[in-house]
Formats: sequence, C-alpha cells, structure tokens
Amino acid sequence: MGTATSSMAAKFAFFPPNPPSYNIVVDEATGKLRISDVHQRDDVDVLKLSTKKGNEIVAMYVKNPSASLTVLYSHGNAADLGQMCPIFTELSVHLNVSLMGYDYSGYGHSSGKPSEQDTYADIEAAYKCLEETYGVKEEDIILYGQSVGSGPTLELAVRLPRLRAVILHSPILSGLRVMYPVKRTFWFDIYKNIDKIPLVECPVLVIHGTEDEVVDFSHGRQLWELCKEKYEPLWLKGGNHCNLELYPEYLRHLRKFISAIEKLPRLRNVSEQSSDQQENQRNNTEQKTEKLRPSTDHKEKARPSTGQKEKSRLSTDSKEKSRTSTDKREKSRKSVDRSGKARNSIDHPERARNSFDRFGDMVRSVGLCSVDCLKQTAAEV
Repeated sequence: MGTATSSMAAKFAFFPPNPPSYNIVVDEATGKLRISDVHQRDDVDVLKLSTKKGNEIVAMYVKNPSASLTVLYSHGNAADLGQMCPIFTELSVHLNVSLMGYDYSGYGHSSGKPSEQDTYADIEAAYKCLEETYGVKEEDIILYGQSVGSGPTLELAVRLPRLRAVILHSPILSGLRVMYPVKRTFWFDIYKNIDKIPLVECPVLVIHGTEDEVVDFSHGRQLWELCKEKYEPLWLKGGNHCNLELYPEYLRHLRKFISAIEKLPRLRNVSEQSSDQQENQRNNTEQKTEKLRPSTDHKEKARPSTGQKEKSRLSTDSKEKSRTSTDKREKSRKSVDRSGKARNSIDHPERARNSFDRFGDMVRSVGLCSVDCLKQTAAEV
C-alpha cells in the first residue's frame, strides 16, 4: 500500500532539475561547504543532513542576527537550492527572518529518490538541525510550504503544538485532487492536506493566484476555509503558479504577516495563562462567597425582630440603591460604548496604516522569480 502511494507521488509530484542547477564545493580558505556560482556569504551555511530514511540531503541556512523568527521553507516540485538560494537570501533580508531551505531526497545533490515519505523525513531532518545546531525553539519557527512543499509542511505542522505560524504558497488539497475533482479522500491519495489543515493550531496564511493553471485557485481557498486560526489570505488576481513573487503585494503581505506574528504571544503560553487566570478567579469568587455567607445568616436572623415600618424603610432604601446602581451602570455602559466607538475609529486608520507598506519601493526593485525552472506548465505536470 505504501509502495503504491509513493510510486504515484513520484509520477506526478516530483520534477527535480536534471542536471542539478548547482554544485557543492569546499571553500579552500574556510573549509566550509558552499553552493557553486553563488557569491560566498558569511551569513549563509551550506549543510549536509542525514534523514531517518537513510538519505543525505543538502540544506542552507541564512542567518539574520536581528531576527526573532526563523522560516523553514519547503520549495516547489521543479526547483532546487541553486535556483532558490537568491530568493532565500532576499526573503531573509526583507522579512527580517533567519531562513532554512533544503533539497528533497533526489533533488540537487541530495541522495536517494523523491517520495512522499522521504519528504516527511527530509523536513524532519531540517527541523531537527534548526533545534540542535542553531538552538531555534519550536515556538519561534514559521513553516513555509510552496506547492508540493505544502505536503511536508502540514505533515510537520500537525505534530508541533507550539509552532508559531504556517505559510502556504499555492498549496494543494491533496495529490489526487490536483488531477481529478474528487470529493473524498482515498487511501492511495498523497499529501492529504485537506485532512490535516483542521488540525493545525497556529495562525495560517494562504497565498494563491486566481489564474493558477497547475493547482487550481480553489485548493488554496478551501484550505483557508478549513483553517482553525485564519489569517487574512492573499489572493493575487491574475497570478499563476509560478509568478506570485513578482507581485508587490506578495512581499508586502508577508511583511505584514510576520509583523503580526511577532507581536502575538506564544500559543501554548497564552493557553496556560488563560487557564491559570480562570482558576484564580474561580478561587477568589469561592473565597468571597464563603466570607459573605455568615453576614447573610446574621441578617436572616435579625429580620424577624424588625418591625413592619423598618421593613418598609429597608425596602425603600433598597429600591433607591438599586435605582442608583442602575443609573451608574447605565452611565458606565454609555461611557464604554463611547470608548468602544473611539477605539473603532482608531482601529480604521491603524489598519489603513498597516496596509500601506513603507517598503513598497524596495519590494518592487526585488526580482524574486527570475527562475527558469519555476516556469513549469500544466502539461508538464
């Protein structure tokens, strides 16, 4: 069963550039690995990682000292690190993140052959490297999956409860659904993202072109609808499967998303704090109730000895206090309403201010998708 599934995956999903677009060379001065035909940079590490499937994959890590978040990027089905390297370095700079990208088994100079299960082992090896080699914590990682890369991305995301966020770029509902409009998931299907996306606990951003000729726009839209924690999606009007990086809105929206994620508390910590606060409030309420109960009993005992006029006076006083309390609450509510209106009026310009990207000119000057291998046609797939 597993063999049949992997065989189907290999037939439709994987188109590694042949020959690879790069070579791995050893820098004579430093002894470090580097990618050929790419300017040597001190902030880029080239690595070879062992996977649990027995393969050795090539990865690159772009270090950004000022970054608080790290992106783990799973690329599309017809690219390798040689073409993705310029994109990775640009994204690291413009999004202010560190970034790790890797080649799937059978891609570039990674050993083995590509398969669904191997890609799961590949991303796991890259994630393990981030944790063990670079000390990156789970809650500071954003998983980014492009096209077929959405498969390993969501496979890992469902197993990481403290993951910071997920970005899906032209994602697929499942392998079979790319080719046929099936309504249910079959056992032999691959990359069953449609079943996994509801299990992801962190915020998810979906990016898709409305004129995607390889993976229909409906894939991205349905995945977004199934998300637990939806973030404002980016539907690029007229965008196809290969050119979304050319749109100024692409980098602008990513910056907005990263900025929002940086300001959010970590998911697990928020949950724990909320539970603790509720427990404390419950305990305080119980203690206050216990303290108030004896005084209530005393009032009950004193009530029979009180005359009729006293009862009437107390009743009148009580009504007066109730009316006063009601008036105060009414004033307080009006004050809150006015405050809410003022807050809403502040939110509108704030949203407008956030949607205006001050780095627009810089974004337009960056050509991120001048990569021949990304220009695969639907017929080729």
